[in-house]
Amino acid sequence: MRKILSVTILSAALLGSGGCKKESEFLNVLPTSILTNDQAFSDPGQVLSILANLYNRQVDIATIKTWETMADFGEAFPSTGGAPGPVQRTDWGYGDWGTWDYGYIRHLNLFIERCTAAKALSEDNKKRFLAEARFLRANYYFEMVKRMGGVPLILESLQYDFKGDPTYLQNPRATEAAMYDFVIAEAEAIKMDLPADVNQKSRASRGAALAMLTRAALYAGSIAKYGVNTPQVSLPGGEVGIPAAQANAYYTKALAAAQELIGGTAGAYALYKKKPDLAENFASIFYDKGSNPESIFIEDFKLKSGKVHAFTIANQPRFGAEEEEGGRTNPSLNLVHSFERLDNSFAPLPIADGGGNPIYYTNQPDLFAGRDARLAGTVLLPGTAFKGRTVDIWAGYLLGDGSIISGDQRGQFKTLPGTATAVQVVGYDGPINGMEFTAQSGFYIRKYLDPAAGSGSRGTSSEVPFIRYRFAEVLLNAAEAAFELGQTGVAAGYMNQVRERAGLIVPLVAGNITLARIMHERRAELCFEGHVLYDNKRWRKAHTIWDGQPMSQADLLANIGTAATRNTQPWALWSYKLHKPGDPNHGKWLYRILKSPLVTGANRFRFGNYYSNINNDILANNPKIVRQPNQD
Repeated sequence: MRKILSVTILSAALLGSGGCKKESEFLNVLPTSILTNDQAFSDPGQVLSILANLYNRQVDIATIKTWETMADFGEAFPSTGGAPGPVQRTDWGYGDWGTWDYGYIRHLNLFIERCTAAKALSEDNKKRFLAEARFLRANYYFEMVKRMGGVPLILESLQYDFKGDPTYLQNPRATEAAMYDFVIAEAEAIKMDLPADVNQKSRASRGAALAMLTRAALYAGSIAKYGVNTPQVSLPGGEVGIPAAQANAYYTKALAAAQELIGGTAGAYALYKKKPDLAENFASIFYDKGSNPESIFIEDFKLKSGKVHAFTIANQPRFGAEEEEGGRTNPSLNLVHSFERLDNSFAPLPIADGGGNPIYYTNQPDLFAGRDARLAGTVLLPGTAFKGRTVDIWAGYLLGDGSIISGDQRGQFKTLPGTATAVQVVGYDGPINGMEFTAQSGFYIRKYLDPAAGSGSRGTSSEVPFIRYRFAEVLLNAAEAAFELGQTGVAAGYMNQVRERAGLIVPLVAGNITLARIMHERRAELCFEGHVLYDNKRWRKAHTIWDGQPMSQADLLANIGTAATRNTQPWALWSYKLHKPGDPNHGKWLYRILKSPLVTGANRFRFGNYYSNINNDILANNPKIVRQPNQD
């Protein structure tokens, strides 16, 4: 976006209250570093610069700007040098995930008011700018309601009169339903004022408005339907909880908005299908910025503007990396083995036969053959490659007597029994327990890694965008809404489109569609994109998925792909080479399941975690705001 003046100056223009009111002629001289409101809103370029600041302040629960947001919920292990960090969620705090930025809401309201009053802007420019600001305001209120439930719905800038009585500024919380209704209504109201342009990614478009609408309506429908399973998660005034009778109306709106977008009225969005290798094709969705038909609304990054991020630096394979850093997010075996086999069945990875004897593989990736291509598009598997270099993940040699020879340094060399020459006995990418940058779960993350030269160096960093809304999610939203409305055949059709892209060519039929199938499909397609928490909250499954109980290996291997799958601790899968000269399997690969000794706690999601805590200072300042349920 073009910036005419600095964000600092333009923010001052946005927040300024106009010229001075003093009688002194000297004090009536306007400062040269601050624009008046009329000046700030007299030129489209200047208005766009103000709007750019507002775009940059949108919030996300998971984002490539902070790798730690990805390493949570049992989906990954954080490789942080002995400090397991997010994996020790023995109890999520009541304030976790909350947001309450009414300063941002005020700035959006001021923008809307001042843009509405601007006389120098053309009607077309004004219409689009106002639609964009309303989209940002609705999208942030959506973020608030997902985390907080009903909040005060403020749609105009409030001014304190300094008379000592602030009560007229105090607003109660709207109901949770009213907040969702607002988001849905705003999307409907502004969609035709936004461009139907699939190439408009970082600014609000008609597609973005419809994508927000379908997601919001789906969330509201789920809370209405499944909230009956957690009656203790509600408030009598409706600030938390939505009446069950409203579920179908919300699902109907979600399906209609998704079908409007799928039908092309907002532009020709489509699933990304540019590359013959299905895993590489899936990975490319997240870094290919050239005419990507799948991304709808993104936070963009550009090398030339200096807005970049270090996700690749933090998560690239350590071995051969452009910086001596990487490997922070290690996807868990829990996630890895949840990806389906190509016959649509679920099963643990085949590491042992029926008698418990190890199965040997000539090549490390052979273990993962015949699986959903999204697995290798999401996770860097042992023996695969990134930036033309093989990912060197293996834990050591298994000897004939059952003992293991490994190392406590990356790529360490030792002498094996019966040999005279030292050989490498552990991967340059680990895994080594407690050593940061190494693949302590046996895997690295692939989603959002940037293959461009220099993307892993601090001097360059990455301009890969963060995708907030994309077409595959819209298809899955349509599928879920259709299922909830009893249209299981329609739901299967939408899900099959997404699954076919992943190589799952055996179509699902109406009888296959269950909530568990939908839960699995969203996890496989959307993991590490900020959906796992909100999905399990709206389905009211979070307290059962993360029930605070440690997981045994039997727990890990049971109920894969079902709604009963618990995910309280991240497990690992380490590969070894067999050293047993004369044995037909000598030199081949085998795998073992283990749990890091650093994993001592278990994810525990309490009923109070369904809605984030409203801080005591907020409650003290506004007695009209009722306290959250299940919180002190």
